[in-house]
Amino acid sequence: MPHFMISGYLPKDFDPSAMDEAMIEGIHALNREMDSAGITKFSGGLGASHTVRTQPDGGVVVTDGPYLEAKEYIGGMMIIEVATLEEALSWARKSAKCTRMPSEVREIFFVPDPTQA
Repeated sequence: MPHFMISGYLPKDFDPSAMDEAMIEGIHALNREMDSAGITKFSGGLGASHTVRTQPDGGVVVTDGPYLEAKEYIGGMMIIEVATLEEALSWARKSAKCTRMPSEVREIFFVPDPTQA
């Protein structure tokens, strides 16, 4: 069965204190609902980012923060296992409603396909 990643986006200037109790409980309720449906593979928020880049000399440089300039950053993600994109979009709609933030859905492709022997 396909796996999908639902990414929740936060604005660049997101203030965590803007998350009220209703939003937090909505996120927990959605996680419980997905667990009960048996579709959750992973769900969680994301902390500060670090960028790791190779250098022409073969070295590796680590810097704090995202490398790309963006108006929004991934604030959390869920990996779910559902039969169709439509079902994944249904869960993403619930996520967008409870977080009041945009969400993005992407199918995860396995190479090689785990169903092939």
